[in-house]
Amino acid sequence: MVPANRVYLLLLIGIAIAPILAMVLGIPTSIAIALLFDVLVLGLMVVDGLRVKRDRVQINREIPSRLSIGRDNPVVLNITSANSNAILEICDYYPTDFGVSAAKLRANVAANTNHELTYTVHPTQRGEFDWGNIQVRQLGLWGLAWNDWQIPQKLTVKVYPDLVGLRSLSIRLALQSSGAIRQRRMGIGTEFAELRNYRTGDDLRLIDWKATARKVGAYGNTAPLVRVLEPEQEQTLLILLDRGRLMTAKVQGLQRFDWGLNATLALALAGLHRGDRVGVGVFDRQMHTWIPPERGQNYLTHLIDRLTPIQPVLLESDYLGAVTSVVQQQTRRALVVLITDIVDVTASTELLAALSRLAPRYLPFCVTLRDPQVDRRAHTFTEDVTEAYIRAVALDLLAQRQVAFAQLKQKGVLVLDAPAHQITDQLVERYLQLKARNQL
Repeated sequence: MVPANRVYLLLLIGIAIAPILAMVLGIPTSIAIALLFDVLVLGLMVVDGLRVKRDRVQINREIPSRLSIGRDNPVVLNITSANSNAILEICDYYPTDFGVSAAKLRANVAANTNHELTYTVHPTQRGEFDWGNIQVRQLGLWGLAWNDWQIPQKLTVKVYPDLVGLRSLSIRLALQSSGAIRQRRMGIGTEFAELRNYRTGDDLRLIDWKATARKVGAYGNTAPLVRVLEPEQEQTLLILLDRGRLMTAKVQGLQRFDWGLNATLALALAGLHRGDRVGVGVFDRQMHTWIPPERGQNYLTHLIDRLTPIQPVLLESDYLGAVTSVVQQQTRRALVVLITDIVDVTASTELLAALSRLAPRYLPFCVTLRDPQVDRRAHTFTEDVTEAYIRAVALDLLAQRQVAFAQLKQKGVLVLDAPAHQITDQLVERYLQLKARNQL
């Protein structure tokens, strides 16, 4: 039981009128009246607090079964009131590592009704977290006391990669694959689908003269037959995700590895949706996890379960070892996407040597996660000496990156360098362009 503000106000009033009563009735009488008044107020407060116990509200918490890292995940508190109106203050003991939209919730609930309160939590780490009970304060009918108690709601929650983004991407891919979009992509692939009559605007190079000749011999004059081609479905996409020292740094509130993991799963979803076989490797000094390439939408769930527990480590990454492992596992041509970051000449030299080994047998694709804060530092002019030195370092880092990317491109390596928090969308879009152009 906690006194309400009204109790303190009444007690202050009692203290304020005591001198007036002393002048009129005398000091002993005024003290007795003031004490009696205070006892009465405190007694009414106790009665008010005890009455709340009979009309306590009931609260049930609803949380998504899988929380997404780096997203605002909704938490719903369902409140059921009893036979009287309820004024509530609610504190939900969410994990301390989470950001939250509202630490304390307030609500006025009418008698015999249901009410919903919604707030959001923002996890910045993957893993399992303990969620505590719900602390509730309910104001008495007279407004003199808060009845304070806990509702047992302890549970363990799991934080996954960005599942919200994956659901959104899945819908977008489904829309792109339907109707007119699919029709526009017919005839630009490499895999034979069917023969049909020539139409105005068809590529003359796709006319099958032998089939046309056979048809003319059998039926007389007829329109030329055109080969309809579709993008090849039996392609392989391999994703190598670095979990070494460079991926432990935080960018926009999340570790680089988490941004890379989100991009890995999004790219895997796009590849599976396009019919490719998708494999994933996570490496540091050695290949930590290798998931052989498979097809099918159900395979994405397997990838999520295998990759979610993995955390980055403070170890130098062995790019050449990771690439060698891929070459041993995959003999057929494939698109090999390596997600990492580079900050110095040494790291970029090792990366160049590793990816150069893949070309031209494979199609190597280097994806780096840039820190937007470095960009801001590099492009912000300042007259402060310390800030000027910081700007010079940022400019040097960007220059080294550009040199490394130029060397990679000369060796036939595809390159994508984007801010870490934007990498997922840009990587998926680039992959879809590669598929549309049949570069693999």
